[in-house]
Amino acid sequence: MRPEEIRARLSEPHRHGHHVDFTGISCEGPLDLSGCAVSGVDFTGARFPEGLDARGARFEGLSWFGKADFGEAARFGAAQFMNDALFEGARFRSLAEFSRTEFRGIGRFDDAQFDNGADFSETVCYGNFSLQGVSFRGPVHFRGGEWLGGLWCQGVSLPDSVDLSDTQIHGRLWLRDARLGNRPLATPDFGMSFGYTYA
Repeated sequence: MRPEEIRARLSEPHRHGHHVDFTGISCEGPLDLSGCAVSGVDFTGARFPEGLDARGARFEGLSWFGKADFGEAARFGAAQFMNDALFEGARFRSLAEFSRTEFRGIGRFDDAQFDNGADFSETVCYGNFSLQGVSFRGPVHFRGGEWLGGLWCQGVSLPDSVDLSDTQIHGRLWLRDARLGNRPLATPDFGMSFGYTYA
């Protein structure tokens, strides 16, 4: 599909309980959703060979990106997800930018692949934020991130250079089988954790 077709359909006013179905599509060019108010959308299995720019976008409904493939940069900086954002099994072949992104529901990235770095600095998530089974390559930043609904890190593998400074976890912190470099990821690696830790 052409990027302008996708943008036009997603710019229609959001209706509760409805979403636009783009499962399995391939976008023929860079998709620019920057600054848009985006209806509920299902991009499960979609391919974005030339990347996606959603900086400053507001995703009004549920947003499915499970198993989506981003060939070039996926930019969600300062975007707002007003409902759940589901990125399970997504592949980010270039930079994944989620700096200053706000997740009003859950943020789920279980088993996603980050091939060339990820920036989650100053991200805020009101629901649970899950990185289960994720393995990161390249520079990774979480500095200033705040997870109000807890952080789930079962089996995550973080590089030893990851920036976790000034982070805050207000709910459950789940660290079973989680690694930072060649050692277990631990509560003191984060800025502050106010709830229970499961290690």
